[in-house]
Amino acid sequence: MTLRTESPRLPHLPALRRGKAYASLEQTEVRDCRTGAALARISQVNAGVIRKDLARMAESRAALKQFSCEKLIGICARAAGLFLHESLPLGDQGHTQSPEHYIETLSATSGLPFVMVRRNMQKIAQALSRMRSVLEGLTRGLDLDVLDRGVGKHGGRPISFYPAAQCLGLVMPSNSPGVNSLWLPAIPLKMPVVLKPGRDEPWTPYRIIQALIAAGCPAEAFGFYPCDHEGGAEMLRGCGRALVFGDQATTAQYANNPAIQVHGPGFSKILIGEDAIERWRDFLEVMVSSIADNGGRSCINASAVVVPRYAREIAEALAQQLGPVAPLSAREERARLAAFANPAIAAAIDAAIEAGLQTPGAVDVTSKHRGGPRMVTFEGATYLRPMIVHCDSFSHPLANREFLFPYASVVELPQAAMLAQIGPSLVVTAITDDRDFRAALLDSPLIERLNLGPVPTTQVSWDQPHEGNLFDFLYRRRALEFADTAQLA
Repeated sequence: MTLRTESPRLPHLPALRRGKAYASLEQTEVRDCRTGAALARISQVNAGVIRKDLARMAESRAALKQFSCEKLIGICARAAGLFLHESLPLGDQGHTQSPEHYIETLSATSGLPFVMVRRNMQKIAQALSRMRSVLEGLTRGLDLDVLDRGVGKHGGRPISFYPAAQCLGLVMPSNSPGVNSLWLPAIPLKMPVVLKPGRDEPWTPYRIIQALIAAGCPAEAFGFYPCDHEGGAEMLRGCGRALVFGDQATTAQYANNPAIQVHGPGFSKILIGEDAIERWRDFLEVMVSSIADNGGRSCINASAVVVPRYAREIAEALAQQLGPVAPLSAREERARLAAFANPAIAAAIDAAIEAGLQTPGAVDVTSKHRGGPRMVTFEGATYLRPMIVHCDSFSHPLANREFLFPYASVVELPQAAMLAQIGPSLVVTAITDDRDFRAALLDSPLIERLNLGPVPTTQVSWDQPHEGNLFDFLYRRRALEFADTAQLA
């Protein structure tokens, strides 16, 4: 695949310091993961620059406070169309980026095929265009005029909220552009964002920022800081509120910090109850899409299927569908796998799986359907082909693992033992009509998001919070008394 450019010069993505372009002496190149060609230069900033700019976040928030929440919702709606359909500025050298160029470039550096990039584009655009519904879900129907005025009524009672921080810090990943939809509500909630992009995926947050600015959002609301780990750590320390994305090793150090919302592996699962297990074939499509959608890269992809019976049969049926899936050209609409931008990560995952298979009690059911190795090279890029592993217990090292490709274990457990063994799970799809089991699922503190019935784990409802409530994270309610309640009018 030859990537076209909008200009013969290599684009330069500057840092954005409260919306103003800043070219650093230290610059890195972002390269095509298939050909190695340089696609852009990106300015790198140090922790000192970030620290200095964080001291002025009150000014950035003041710029957003000039707008009502209603106007900012309208800006988000306009930005959705710009992000999806229009050419937008790309850096500070006069380049622009069309939607198709964005798709090509993101595919080249992240390994996602075009079809997956387009789906993620749609997801981001929908989050922007449906922002009113998103905020209604996050605030539980709060009249947003309360945030404009600082005080109001809810359910006939006085109510007031105050910001828990002056900005929201974001340490973003490179694995899937759709995660950027999680921070978008911060803008209509009048919270500036300070963002460290993923090394291989600066394109999506930069394009979103440009779309929002073009739609009328004040540029001061945005900080875009490509930086090293020290710079990212400074954001997490200094922003007051922050989201961090990463693997367990990255996120574990922040797990007990209430100012940092951790987005690590999801360990999402499908559970089938005793009352539904005889109909497991009816749910095969739900299982396949939960495991393989978006190339298996999302924390909401199912990484385990837990059933009271028929584990071997279910594993075999899944392996028959997913085992033959192989890499295709990035432009191919039928592409279902994403390449690894860093082949060393694929090799490490493959080695970890092989090590796990040395422990008795696990069988790679897909091996006989692949017709070759799990890790393959295709058109210059490295891929991992899907894997379904049948484990004889949930204590097996491969039973509760999550990897950046379509991977899932199938484990047999009595229904009564499921909730005691599955562990923390971002999403659980529970296929059961058993009232007692549903009640236990609803009562479980281990499940962040619960789908009751045959709903793919990857299905998102915009009016439901995902992995934490951003409004509750950014705002706190204060007690409020008036000597004269007429002052609320």
